[in-house]
Amino acid sequence: MIDYLAEIEKRGYAPLDLKMGIKITEASPSRMVGTMPVEGNTQPLGFLHGGANVVLAESLGSIGTALHAGPDRKIVGVDINATHHKSATSGIVTGVATPISLGRTLCSWEIVITNDKGQRTCTARITCLILEQS
Repeated sequence: MIDYLAEIEKRGYAPLDLKMGIKITEASPSRMVGTMPVEGNTQPLGFLHGGANVVLAESLGSIGTALHAGPDRKIVGVDINATHHKSATSGIVTGVATPISLGRTLCSWEIVITNDKGQRTCTARITCLILEQS
C-alpha cells in the first residue's frame, strides 16, 4: 500500500500552502484532509478570509487529483466555487475533500471546511483537468 502522506511530505508543500499554514493530515486518491490556521489568514474584520477557504479547497482537490492521476500527469484547476456558511475567528479549520467524480481527464471534488467545534463554515467544489506531462 502506498503511503501517500509520506509522498506528499517528501515532495514538499507549495509556497502558498506554506504561507497559509496548510498541513495535509490524510491523503489518498479518495479522501484528502488538511488543516489551516485562522490566524494570519483573516480579512480586516478578523474573520477567516473567504479566499483562504478557496486556497485550502483548491490545494486538497488538486493534490487528490494528482494522487488519482499518477506521477506522470499534470493537474490544473478549471473551476472552483465556495459557499461560506459561518465565520471563523480563531483556531484552525479543517477541510475534508471527497471525490464527486474521478475520471481519466476530469476530477471533481467536494470540500467541506469546519471550525474547531465541527461546525461547517464553507462548502467548496473544484474540478481539475488532468493533462499529459510535457
